[in-house]
Formats: sequence, C-alpha cells, structure tokens
Amino acid sequence: MVCAPLLSGSVPPYYREVYEAIRSKIEERVQVEVFQRLLSRTDLPTAVQGQIAEHVDYTDGFLSKLSLYKALALIALAQQGKQPSPKLLENCIQEFPKPQLGEFKDLQTLRMQPTQESPLTVPQTLGKLLARDTVQVELIPEKKGLFLKHVEYQITSQHFKISVYRRYSDFDVFHELLLQRFAYRMVPALPPKRMLKGVLTSMSERDFIEGRRRALGRFINLVARHPFFSEDELVKTFLTFNGSDVQVKMRDACKKMGDEFMTNTMATLAKDYLPADIQAQFSSSRELIRNIHNSFHKLRDRAEKMAERSKENATDLLMFGRELSTLGSDGSPIPSLASSQSTWGILRQSLKGLSVEFALLADKGAQQGRREEDDVVEKLNLFLDLLQSYRDLCERHEKGVLHEHQRALQKYGMMKRQMMSATVQPKEQVSVEQLESRIVQQENAIQTMELRNYFSLFCLHQETQLIFTYLLMCVCVDSNL
Repeated sequence: MVCAPLLSGSVPPYYREVYEAIRSKIEERVQVEVFQRLLSRTDLPTAVQGQIAEHVDYTDGFLSKLSLYKALALIALAQQGKQPSPKLLENCIQEFPKPQLGEFKDLQTLRMQPTQESPLTVPQTLGKLLARDTVQVELIPEKKGLFLKHVEYQITSQHFKISVYRRYSDFDVFHELLLQRFAYRMVPALPPKRMLKGVLTSMSERDFIEGRRRALGRFINLVARHPFFSEDELVKTFLTFNGSDVQVKMRDACKKMGDEFMTNTMATLAKDYLPADIQAQFSSSRELIRNIHNSFHKLRDRAEKMAERSKENATDLLMFGRELSTLGSDGSPIPSLASSQSTWGILRQSLKGLSVEFALLADKGAQQGRREEDDVVEKLNLFLDLLQSYRDLCERHEKGVLHEHQRALQKYGMMKRQMMSATVQPKEQVSVEQLESRIVQQENAIQTMELRNYFSLFCLHQETQLIFTYLLMCVCVDSNL
C-alpha cells in the first residue's frame, strides 16, 4: 500500500458525485469493500485492478475522499490503456479523465450490498474478543479435609453475571474435556498442580499458589473469549453450574454433544473453502509463530526483571526513609560541648520531613512495580500462553489426525493386497466376503479421516487469525512500559 501524493490535476464534478453516492452514511469516508465492488464494475483485467488497489491509501478499512479521487483517476487512465501509476497523476495539469463505471444510478446500491465473507474468515477484532467476557479468579482461604488441605477458587464471569467455586481438579477435568470437544482448536495448557522438585529453593509455596491463580485466570479468560468456545454448553457449565457434581455435569454435556467435527456445519464442507496452498500457508505460519513465540519469551523475561527491579527500588526507598525517620526521631540529649554551635536539632526535623518524601517515592515505586507486573508481564504471559497453545495445536494436527490418516491409508493398501491374493489363490467364500466388508469399512473410515484432516486445517487457518488479532495487545503493552 502506497501513500497517495496530492492530486495536481483538476478534480471533475463527476468524482464528487461518485464520492457522495458511495460514501458511508456514518463516516465521511468510503469502505474498502465498497471500493472493491466499484473496482470490479470497471471491466479492467484483475491484474490491473490489483495494481490500482496497491496505489490507493486506506486506514482502518476506509478510503478518504482524496484516496477515492486518486483511485478514480487511475481507473480512467487504465481504461485509456495506460499503466496505472501515481506518477501519471503528478504530471497531470488538466482535469482528470472520467472513468466508465456503468449506470450512475446503480452506484448507490454498492454500499447497500452486504459483504459476503468467507466462512474461513474470523471477523473478530481485539476489542470484540476482550468484550466477550472477563473472568475473575480469586483464591478462597484454605479448607482442611480429613487428611489433606486443598485450595478453592471463586470464579466470577462478567458475561454470565454469576460466581461459582472450583477446585484445581475441576479445572483439570474441564481442560481434558475441552481437548476432546475442540481437538482442532487452541486449548491453553493448565499450570502444574504441585510445585516441581527443586522449585522450593527459589519459590515459596505462597508465591507458587499465587502464580498458579494468575495462570488459571489467563487460561479461563482465553477460553471464555474464544469465539468458538464462549457460547458452548461445556464452557457455560463450568462458569455457571453451582452444584457439587460439576465434573459429572461437564462429562455428561460433552458426551451428549460429541466433538466439534460432529456439530460444526462446516465440518464436511471445509475442503471447499481452503486455499490451494493451505499446506504451504500452514508451514509458513507455524514457522513465523514459532519465531514470535521465542522473541516474546525474551520480552517477558526482561519485563519480569524490570518489574522486580521496580519493587526492589521501592523497598530500598522505603528502608532509606525509615532510617532517616529513626535518625530524626533520636531524642538523645546533645552534649554541652556541642550544644552552643550545633544545628543538630534543626537537622533532625529536616530528616523527619525527608523520610516522608522517601515514603511517598517508595509508594510510587511500588505502584510502578505492580503496574509493570499486572499490565505488562501478565499481558505478555497471556499472549505466550496463547502462542504455546497454537504450537500444541500444530503438534496435535501432525501427530493426531494427519498421522492417523496416513496409517489408515497404509492399512487400506495392505487389505487391497490381501484381496488381490485371495482372488488369485482359491479361499473360502466366507473369508473373501469378510475381507470385502472390512475394505468397505476402511474406505468409509478413510473418507471420514480425510474430512477431519481438512476440517483440522480449516480450524488451524482460523486459529492463526486469532493469534494475529491478539498480537495487537503488544501495542497496549508497549504503552505501559
């Protein structure tokens, strides 16, 4: 996309009429989709239309009035057989030519035509994803059973406007069922249930429990905001069911529905919407996201160190202020030898005043540390959780449905060879009929696996879009640094 230079030629009244006919009724601009429909009316070759589109500047899915005028001029010049180029406009000193756009009365219908989006496209902005739900995960004081103590969490969904109580084991079952129900989608991983061996030396149990609470919060928010999870019965049950047997309730709900392949209307049609180079796109997307993941790991580690330094600086400022306060509050009598010329009494009052200033600085430093931890580190951790779930999904695709499909084909080939052998060498009729029946069953299984493979690629394509939608959070992170 090239920024439009100022038009040097004269703009004919027809350009203004076209602008008024197709501009948005809400904004003083023209939607990109409307402009693309206008471009398709010109009967220019597709390659030329693409060249014109590349030279037109747009922002947030809209063309300005000046950008539309530039596009109309390029269309008219292209219709005259000229190569569309911004340089032609710079050198034009006369009135720009009039493009052929068909009947003028039909132009207004362009903005009224609904945009037909491909089912492969996920029409979600970051704002829409975040607005789906915000789930708070709060720690409930420990309860002691007969032998073991356990941690319980209060889960509050803004979308469903309800609070429920869950244990880690409930999250564990929920995660297991999500993987069964949505095997072809990004399902974030759960944090470990217990502290790993060797971690005790660098982390207290309290820090571990708090870290796990934060991780569970990231997990449930990513799930609750996922466009294909948020209204699913399984997710609703986890976020709203108040009974004691929530695990049984979730298993029953999952058993009734089956996996997404059985319920998604696009499952058997996915192949028709996939681009021809889907495998190449999958490979390149996977490599790009792997690189992004590695870079964001380094960014998160650096942000954690920055937050830790802010908190340490705040502690140092507070201790410094306390020492000044102690010194200023010292009520020991001043020796007579020094009392005549000493200003120690005045200095003590000044030191006490300084201690208050340092306390204020310490409080601001602590707030900065919390902001860096909550706004920056947590957002980076959320995005890292999402990136890891994408990489896990790629692994499931290759080691799961793709591998099973290849094994089924190998088994089918072996059966066909056995059948050929049976027709050459006389065998019992029952044996041959059984083999034929097994071959038919295997053919049906292969057909289903092929459909699942295409649906898996279909979902991967959609999940890749979600990754890049969430990538916009980096702008928010950068503004908080």
